[in-house]
Amino acid sequence: MPSTAVLEKKKQMVADLSERIKNSCAGVVVDYKGINVEDDTKLRKELREAGVEYTVVKNSILGRAAQDAGLEGLDSVLEGTTAIATCVEDYVASARILQKYADSHDNFSLKSGYLDGEIISMEKLIALAKLPSREVLLATVCNVFNAPIAAFARAVQAIVDKGGAETTESAEEAPAQDAAPAEEATEAPAEAPAEETAE
Repeated sequence: MPSTAVLEKKKQMVADLSERIKNSCAGVVVDYKGINVEDDTKLRKELREAGVEYTVVKNSILGRAAQDAGLEGLDSVLEGTTAIATCVEDYVASARILQKYADSHDNFSLKSGYLDGEIISMEKLIALAKLPSREVLLATVCNVFNAPIAAFARAVQAIVDKGGAETTESAEEAPAQDAAPAEEATEAPAEAPAEETAE
């Protein structure tokens, strides 16, 4: 029978993993059998750089942790060798990196995955894995938004430039219009004495 210290350690592992699942937006469970040390090191490095936490875990520990986290439907895949990859902010990174690795390693495969605390089908998991990285998605979205904004900014600037030119022209024409009444006023008094002389 396991000692009290061993039981306490397992309880802590379950609690830590449960909290990790709760705090993640996405996760992927994989079968990692057949992976060698060199490949494992490269994979872990790539996952770590993408903000993904990856750990090998006992099926019993993951099963209890998932249950505590309210993640239902994982029991059916908890057999054989198991590792879990979780990410706090990026929905795509875990699936994309692990599926790419599975494509080039026969003994490595995705078992299941979840998004926002809900188990998703393998079809959705594979589709998720095919999406571009978060950085690429953000860059694409920014480009989509920036194009109309840039065009709008150019249009506004053109209106401002045109309005400024019209204002300048009006200002230059104004003195010439004001000068005409002044000339007429000067000529009028010269005609008046001529009429009085005729009387």
